[in-house]
Amino acid sequence: MPEADLASLAARFAARLRTEGLPAGPERSARFAEAVTLTDPRTTKELYWCGLATLVADPSEIPTFDRVFAIVFEGFPDRRPGVGSQPDSPVPPQRAELSEVVDTEDSGPSSSDSDSSDSSADGDDDASPFPTLATAEERLGGRDFASLSGDELALLVDVMRRLRLATPLRKSRRYEPGSRGRRIDLRTTMRQAQRSGGYPVSLARHRLRTKPRRLVVLCDISGSMEPYARALLQLIYCAMAAGGPATEVFTFATRLTRLTRVLAKVRPEVALERAGRAAPDWSGGTRIGVALKAFLDRYGARGVARGAVVLIISDGWETGDATELGEQMRRLSRLAYRIVWANPRTASPHYQPLVAGMAAAWPYCDSVVSAHSLRALDPLMHALAIAKR
Repeated sequence: MPEADLASLAARFAARLRTEGLPAGPERSARFAEAVTLTDPRTTKELYWCGLATLVADPSEIPTFDRVFAIVFEGFPDRRPGVGSQPDSPVPPQRAELSEVVDTEDSGPSSSDSDSSDSSADGDDDASPFPTLATAEERLGGRDFASLSGDELALLVDVMRRLRLATPLRKSRRYEPGSRGRRIDLRTTMRQAQRSGGYPVSLARHRLRTKPRRLVVLCDISGSMEPYARALLQLIYCAMAAGGPATEVFTFATRLTRLTRVLAKVRPEVALERAGRAAPDWSGGTRIGVALKAFLDRYGARGVARGAVVLIISDGWETGDATELGEQMRRLSRLAYRIVWANPRTASPHYQPLVAGMAAAWPYCDSVVSAHSLRALDPLMHALAIAKR
Protein backbone atom coordinates (compact mmCIF):
# COMPACT_ATOMS: atom_id res chain seq x y z
CA MET A 1 0.00 0.00 0.00
CA PRO A 2 1.38 3.49 -0.79
CA GLU A 3 2.59 5.49 2.18
CA ALA A 4 -0.01 8.21 1.62
CA ASP A 5 -2.86 5.66 1.63
CA LEU A 6 -1.51 4.08 4.81
CA ALA A 7 -1.35 7.43 6.59
CA SER A 8 -4.88 8.23 5.41
CA LEU A 9 -6.08 4.82 6.63
CA ALA A 10 -4.65 5.33 10.11
CA ALA A 11 -5.85 8.92 10.40
CA ARG A 12 -9.39 8.27 9.21
CA PHE A 13 -9.90 5.13 11.28
CA ALA A 14 -8.53 6.87 14.39
CA ALA A 15 -10.78 9.86 13.70
CA ARG A 16 -13.82 7.57 13.60
CA LEU A 17 -12.73 6.00 16.91
CA ARG A 18 -12.40 9.43 18.49
CA THR A 19 -15.91 10.38 17.43
CA GLU A 20 -17.09 7.30 19.29
CA GLY A 21 -15.27 8.31 22.45
CA LEU A 22 -12.06 6.27 22.21
CA PRO A 23 -8.94 8.48 22.70
CA ALA A 24 -7.01 7.42 19.60
CA GLY A 25 -4.60 10.30 19.19
CA PRO A 26 -1.77 10.85 16.68
CA GLU A 27 0.65 8.67 18.67
CA ARG A 28 -1.63 5.64 18.53
CA SER A 29 -2.41 6.30 14.88
CA ALA A 30 1.30 6.28 14.06
CA ARG A 31 1.75 2.95 15.87
CA PHE A 32 -1.23 1.52 13.99
CA ALA A 33 0.27 2.56 10.65
CA GLU A 34 3.64 1.06 11.63
CA ALA A 35 2.01 -2.21 12.71
CA VAL A 36 0.13 -2.48 9.40
CA THR A 37 3.40 -1.88 7.53
CA LEU A 38 5.28 -4.53 9.47
CA THR A 39 2.61 -7.25 9.51
CA ASP A 40 1.10 -6.64 6.03
CA PRO A 41 -2.36 -7.97 7.06
CA ARG A 42 -4.16 -10.08 4.46
CA THR A 43 -7.44 -10.62 6.32
CA THR A 44 -9.71 -8.54 8.50
CA LYS A 45 -8.71 -10.72 11.44
CA GLU A 46 -5.04 -9.78 11.06
CA LEU A 47 -5.99 -6.13 10.63
CA TYR A 48 -8.19 -6.35 13.75
CA TRP A 49 -5.25 -7.48 15.88
CA CYS A 50 -3.07 -4.69 14.50
CA GLY A 51 -5.66 -2.13 15.53
CA LEU A 52 -6.42 -3.70 18.90
CA ALA A 53 -2.76 -3.85 19.85
CA THR A 54 -1.98 -0.25 18.91
CA LEU A 55 -5.19 1.76 19.28
CA VAL A 56 -6.58 0.31 22.53
CA ALA A 57 -4.93 1.10 25.87
CA ASP A 58 -7.49 -0.26 28.35
CA PRO A 59 -9.83 -3.29 28.37
CA SER A 60 -12.81 -0.98 28.82
CA GLU A 61 -12.12 0.47 25.34
CA ILE A 62 -12.39 -2.89 23.55
CA PRO A 63 -16.22 -2.89 23.06
CA THR A 64 -16.09 0.53 21.36
CA PHE A 65 -13.17 -0.57 19.18
CA ASP A 66 -14.96 -3.80 18.17
CA ARG A 67 -18.12 -1.94 17.18
CA VAL A 68 -16.31 0.69 15.09
CA PHE A 69 -14.07 -1.92 13.45
CA ALA A 70 -17.12 -3.98 12.45
CA ILE A 71 -18.81 -0.91 10.96
CA VAL A 72 -15.78 0.31 9.02
CA PHE A 73 -14.06 -2.87 7.84
CA GLU A 74 -16.73 -5.56 7.89
CA GLY A 75 -19.71 -3.55 6.64
CA PHE A 76 -21.93 -4.18 9.65
CA PRO A 77 -24.46 -1.36 10.25
CA ASP A 78 -24.39 0.67 13.42
CA ARG A 79 -27.06 -0.89 15.67
CA ARG A 80 -27.34 1.97 18.13
CA PRO A 81 -30.84 3.52 18.35
CA GLY A 82 -31.33 6.21 15.72
CA VAL A 83 -28.00 5.53 13.96
CA GLY A 84 -28.03 3.46 10.80
CA SER A 85 -31.12 1.52 11.92
CA GLN A 86 -32.70 1.31 8.46
CA PRO A 87 -31.88 -1.84 6.44
CA ASP A 88 -30.94 0.24 3.39
CA SER A 89 -28.79 2.76 5.24
CA PRO A 90 -25.52 3.32 3.37
CA VAL A 91 -22.21 2.08 4.68
CA PRO A 92 -20.30 4.91 6.44
CA PRO A 93 -18.15 6.99 4.07
CA GLN A 94 -14.94 5.81 5.69
CA ARG A 95 -15.47 2.28 4.43
CA ALA A 96 -14.79 3.26 0.83
CA GLU A 97 -11.29 4.47 1.68
CA LEU A 98 -10.41 2.23 4.60
CA SER A 99 -11.37 -1.15 3.23
CA GLU A 100 -8.57 -1.01 0.67
CA VAL A 101 -6.19 -2.50 3.22
CA VAL A 102 -8.01 -5.83 3.20
CA ASP A 103 -6.87 -8.14 0.41
CA THR A 104 -9.47 -10.86 -0.04
CA GLU A 105 -8.63 -11.92 -3.57
CA ASP A 106 -6.96 -15.13 -2.37
CA SER A 107 -9.71 -16.06 0.09
CA GLY A 108 -12.93 -17.60 -1.17
CA PRO A 109 -15.07 -17.45 1.99
CA SER A 110 -16.11 -14.21 3.63
CA SER A 111 -13.99 -12.58 6.30
CA SER A 112 -16.30 -13.78 9.07
CA ASP A 113 -16.02 -17.38 7.81
CA SER A 114 -12.24 -17.12 7.64
CA ASP A 115 -12.19 -15.73 11.17
CA SER A 116 -14.13 -18.67 12.54
CA SER A 117 -12.04 -21.21 10.63
CA ASP A 118 -8.80 -19.56 11.73
CA SER A 119 -9.84 -19.52 15.35
CA SER A 120 -10.82 -23.17 15.27
CA ALA A 121 -7.62 -24.17 13.51
CA ASP A 122 -5.23 -22.25 15.73
CA GLY A 123 -6.47 -21.10 19.11
CA ASP A 124 -3.21 -19.36 19.98
CA ASP A 125 -3.52 -16.64 17.33
CA ASP A 126 -6.06 -14.67 19.35
CA ALA A 127 -3.66 -14.16 22.25
CA SER A 128 -0.27 -13.59 20.70
CA PRO A 129 -0.41 -10.27 18.78
CA PHE A 130 -1.72 -8.08 21.64
CA PRO A 131 1.15 -8.42 24.12
CA THR A 132 3.82 -8.26 21.42
CA LEU A 133 2.60 -5.12 19.64
CA ALA A 134 1.08 -3.01 22.43
CA THR A 135 3.49 -1.32 24.83
CA ALA A 136 3.25 -1.89 28.56
CA GLU A 137 2.86 1.85 29.07
CA GLU A 138 -0.19 1.97 26.81
CA ARG A 139 -1.87 -1.16 28.19
CA LEU A 140 -1.09 -0.69 31.87
CA GLY A 141 -0.49 3.06 32.22
CA GLY A 142 -4.01 3.84 33.38
CA ARG A 143 -4.47 0.75 35.52
CA ASP A 144 -4.55 1.11 39.29
CA PHE A 145 -1.46 -0.49 40.85
CA ALA A 146 -3.76 -2.57 43.06
CA SER A 147 -5.14 -4.31 39.95
CA LEU A 148 -1.72 -5.29 38.52
CA SER A 149 -0.29 -8.77 38.94
CA GLY A 150 3.35 -9.35 39.77
CA ASP A 151 4.16 -10.06 36.12
CA GLU A 152 2.36 -6.91 34.95
CA LEU A 153 4.21 -4.83 37.52
CA ALA A 154 7.50 -6.26 36.23
CA LEU A 155 6.58 -5.04 32.72
CA LEU A 156 6.64 -1.47 34.01
CA VAL A 157 10.28 -1.64 35.06
CA ASP A 158 11.56 -0.36 31.69
CA VAL A 159 9.08 2.52 31.79
CA MET A 160 10.03 3.46 35.35
CA ARG A 161 13.71 3.42 34.44
CA ARG A 162 13.04 6.26 32.02
CA LEU A 163 11.48 8.37 34.76
CA ARG A 164 13.74 10.73 36.66
CA LEU A 165 13.05 11.75 40.23
CA ALA A 166 14.47 15.20 40.94
CA THR A 167 14.57 17.27 44.11
CA PRO A 168 15.32 20.99 44.51
CA LEU A 169 18.97 22.03 44.61
CA ARG A 170 20.74 23.23 47.72
CA LYS A 171 24.19 24.78 48.30
CA SER A 172 26.83 22.46 49.67
CA ARG A 173 29.90 23.37 51.72
CA ARG A 174 32.29 22.60 48.90
CA TYR A 175 33.44 25.07 46.28
CA GLU A 176 33.82 24.87 42.52
CA PRO A 177 35.30 27.27 39.95
CA GLY A 178 32.87 29.99 38.93
CA SER A 179 33.57 33.18 36.99
CA ARG A 180 30.81 35.00 38.87
CA GLY A 181 31.64 33.61 42.29
CA ARG A 182 31.79 36.07 45.16
CA ARG A 183 34.96 34.64 46.68
CA ILE A 184 38.43 34.93 45.15
CA ASP A 185 40.31 31.66 44.73
CA LEU A 186 43.74 32.77 45.93
CA ARG A 187 45.49 29.49 45.21
CA THR A 188 44.35 29.37 41.60
CA THR A 189 45.00 33.09 41.16
CA MET A 190 48.65 32.77 42.30
CA ARG A 191 49.21 29.69 40.17
CA GLN A 192 47.95 31.51 37.09
CA ALA A 193 50.10 34.52 37.97
CA GLN A 194 53.24 32.43 37.31
CA ARG A 195 52.39 32.61 33.61
CA SER A 196 52.51 36.41 33.67
CA GLY A 197 55.73 37.02 35.61
CA GLY A 198 54.12 36.81 39.03
CA TYR A 199 51.52 39.50 38.35
CA PRO A 200 47.87 38.46 38.99
CA VAL A 201 46.47 39.71 35.70
CA SER A 202 43.11 38.02 36.34
CA LEU A 203 41.39 36.90 39.51
CA ALA A 204 40.08 33.36 39.72
CA ARG A 205 36.87 32.97 41.65
CA HIS A 206 34.92 30.08 43.07
CA ARG A 207 31.42 29.52 44.30
CA LEU A 208 29.55 27.04 46.45
CA ARG A 209 28.51 23.87 44.67
CA THR A 210 24.88 22.93 44.37
CA LYS A 211 23.53 19.42 44.79
CA PRO A 212 20.05 17.85 44.88
CA ARG A 213 18.41 17.68 48.26
CA ARG A 214 18.21 14.28 49.89
CA LEU A 215 15.03 12.30 49.26
CA VAL A 216 13.67 10.39 52.27
CA VAL A 217 10.96 7.81 51.57
CA LEU A 218 8.71 6.45 54.33
CA CYS A 219 6.55 3.71 52.80
CA ASP A 220 3.51 2.11 54.46
CA ILE A 221 3.58 -1.68 53.86
CA SER A 222 0.40 -2.58 55.72
CA GLY A 223 -2.20 -4.83 54.10
CA SER A 224 -4.19 -2.00 52.51
CA MET A 225 -1.05 -0.47 50.97
CA GLU A 226 0.86 -3.57 49.85
CA PRO A 227 0.22 -3.30 46.05
CA TYR A 228 1.03 0.42 46.02
CA ALA A 229 4.10 -0.13 48.21
CA ARG A 230 5.49 -2.69 45.75
CA ALA A 231 4.92 -0.41 42.76
CA LEU A 232 6.36 2.74 44.35
CA LEU A 233 9.32 0.93 45.89
CA GLN A 234 10.05 -0.35 42.39
CA LEU A 235 9.94 3.27 41.17
CA ILE A 236 12.32 4.36 43.94
CA TYR A 237 14.69 1.52 43.10
CA CYS A 238 14.76 2.51 39.44
CA ALA A 239 15.43 6.13 40.42
CA MET A 240 18.30 5.10 42.71
CA ALA A 241 19.82 2.94 39.96
CA ALA A 242 19.59 5.84 37.49
CA GLY A 243 21.73 8.05 39.75
CA GLY A 244 19.07 10.40 41.11
CA PRO A 245 19.31 12.32 44.40
CA ALA A 246 20.72 10.64 47.49
CA THR A 247 17.84 8.54 48.79
CA GLU A 248 17.00 6.95 52.12
CA VAL A 249 14.19 4.39 52.16
CA PHE A 250 12.25 3.23 55.21
CA THR A 251 9.16 1.05 55.49
CA PHE A 252 6.70 0.90 58.33
CA ALA A 253 3.55 -0.81 59.48
CA THR A 254 3.81 -1.61 63.18
CA ARG A 255 7.53 -0.81 63.27
CA LEU A 256 10.17 1.05 61.27
CA THR A 257 12.61 -0.77 58.97
CA ARG A 258 15.45 0.81 56.98
CA LEU A 259 15.74 -0.57 53.46
CA THR A 260 18.33 1.75 51.90
CA ARG A 261 21.06 -0.88 51.75
CA VAL A 262 18.65 -3.65 50.79
CA LEU A 263 17.46 -1.75 47.73
CA ALA A 264 20.98 -0.85 46.57
CA LYS A 265 22.34 -2.48 43.40
CA VAL A 266 19.93 -5.39 42.99
CA ARG A 267 17.24 -6.11 40.43
CA PRO A 268 13.75 -4.78 41.26
CA GLU A 269 12.22 -8.21 41.85
CA VAL A 270 15.10 -9.17 44.14
CA ALA A 271 14.90 -5.84 45.93
CA LEU A 272 11.20 -6.28 46.64
CA GLU A 273 11.79 -9.83 47.85
CA ARG A 274 14.51 -8.62 50.19
CA ALA A 275 12.29 -5.79 51.32
CA GLY A 276 9.68 -8.32 52.36
CA ARG A 277 12.23 -10.32 54.31
CA ALA A 278 13.81 -7.27 55.92
CA ALA A 279 10.46 -5.85 57.02
CA PRO A 280 8.95 -8.41 59.44
CA ASP A 281 5.65 -6.53 59.64
CA TRP A 282 4.94 -6.58 55.87
CA SER A 283 1.14 -6.53 55.36
CA GLY A 284 0.57 -6.07 59.09
CA GLY A 285 -1.29 -3.27 60.89
CA THR A 286 -0.47 0.43 60.69
CA ARG A 287 0.95 2.64 63.47
CA ILE A 288 2.17 5.66 61.54
CA GLY A 289 2.77 7.89 64.55
CA VAL A 290 4.94 5.33 66.34
CA ALA A 291 6.98 4.62 63.19
CA LEU A 292 7.43 8.31 62.47
CA LYS A 293 8.62 8.93 66.03
CA ALA A 294 11.15 6.10 65.70
CA PHE A 295 12.42 7.62 62.45
CA LEU A 296 12.82 11.09 63.94
CA ASP A 297 14.50 9.85 67.12
CA ARG A 298 16.95 7.50 65.38
CA TYR A 299 17.57 9.14 62.01
CA GLY A 300 15.69 12.35 61.32
CA ALA A 301 16.96 14.54 64.14
CA ARG A 302 20.53 13.38 63.47
CA GLY A 303 20.49 14.88 60.01
CA VAL A 304 18.73 12.46 57.64
CA ALA A 305 15.57 14.57 57.45
CA ARG A 306 17.21 17.97 57.88
CA GLY A 307 16.67 19.97 54.69
CA ALA A 308 15.42 16.87 52.86
CA VAL A 309 12.34 16.23 50.74
CA VAL A 310 10.30 13.64 52.63
CA LEU A 311 7.90 11.40 50.73
CA ILE A 312 5.35 9.52 52.86
CA ILE A 313 3.47 6.76 51.05
CA SER A 314 0.38 5.77 53.02
CA ASP A 315 -3.42 5.80 52.93
CA GLY A 316 -3.51 7.40 56.37
CA TRP A 317 -5.25 4.55 58.18
CA GLU A 318 -3.80 4.98 61.68
CA THR A 319 -4.57 2.23 64.21
CA GLY A 320 -2.64 4.06 66.91
CA ASP A 321 -3.10 7.50 68.45
CA ALA A 322 -3.81 10.11 65.78
CA THR A 323 -2.72 12.86 68.19
CA GLU A 324 0.77 11.39 68.29
CA LEU A 325 0.88 11.31 64.50
CA GLY A 326 0.03 15.00 64.40
CA GLU A 327 2.78 15.76 66.93
CA GLN A 328 5.39 13.79 64.95
CA MET A 329 4.35 15.47 61.70
CA ARG A 330 4.86 18.82 63.40
CA ARG A 331 8.38 17.74 64.40
CA LEU A 332 9.10 16.53 60.88
CA SER A 333 7.87 19.78 59.32
CA ARG A 334 10.48 21.71 61.33
CA LEU A 335 13.29 19.58 59.90
CA ALA A 336 12.25 18.76 56.33
CA TYR A 337 12.42 21.07 53.34
CA ARG A 338 9.14 19.68 51.97
CA ILE A 339 6.72 16.93 52.93
CA VAL A 340 4.91 15.15 50.10
CA TRP A 341 2.22 12.60 50.99
CA ALA A 342 1.23 9.99 48.39
CA ASN A 343 -2.20 8.61 49.22
CA PRO A 344 -3.85 6.41 46.53
CA ARG A 345 -7.27 7.09 48.07
CA THR A 346 -7.09 10.71 46.95
CA ALA A 347 -7.55 9.55 43.34
CA SER A 348 -11.30 9.64 44.03
CA PRO A 349 -12.81 13.08 43.29
CA HIS A 350 -14.98 12.67 46.39
CA TYR A 351 -12.08 12.05 48.76
CA GLN A 352 -11.91 14.08 51.96
CA PRO A 353 -9.31 13.72 54.74
CA LEU A 354 -11.82 12.45 57.29
CA VAL A 355 -9.78 9.49 58.56
CA ALA A 356 -8.22 10.44 61.90
CA GLY A 357 -4.63 9.76 60.80
CA MET A 358 -4.87 11.64 57.50
CA ALA A 359 -6.75 14.51 59.11
CA ALA A 360 -3.98 14.91 61.70
CA ALA A 361 -1.20 14.84 59.09
CA TRP A 362 -2.86 16.96 56.39
CA PRO A 363 -1.97 20.45 57.79
CA TYR A 364 1.75 19.63 57.71
CA CYS A 365 1.85 18.32 54.11
CA ASP A 366 3.15 20.61 51.38
CA SER A 367 1.63 18.42 48.65
CA VAL A 368 -0.78 15.47 48.59
CA VAL A 369 -0.90 13.28 45.45
CA SER A 370 -2.45 9.93 44.59
CA ALA A 371 0.37 8.12 42.68
CA HIS A 372 -2.04 5.20 42.24
CA SER A 373 -1.06 4.38 38.64
CA LEU A 374 1.77 4.89 36.17
CA ARG A 375 0.09 7.92 34.64
CA ALA A 376 -0.49 9.40 38.11
CA LEU A 377 3.26 9.50 38.79
CA ASP A 378 3.73 12.82 36.95
CA PRO A 379 2.09 14.88 39.75
CA LEU A 380 4.25 13.00 42.26
CA MET A 381 7.49 13.82 40.45
CA HIS A 382 6.41 17.43 40.04
CA ALA A 383 5.62 17.72 43.77
CA LEU A 384 9.05 16.35 44.70
CA ALA A 385 10.83 18.84 42.43
CA ILE A 386 9.10 22.03 43.61
CA ALA A 387 11.47 24.56 45.14
CA LYS A 388 10.39 27.05 47.78
CA ARG A 389 10.57 30.71 46.85
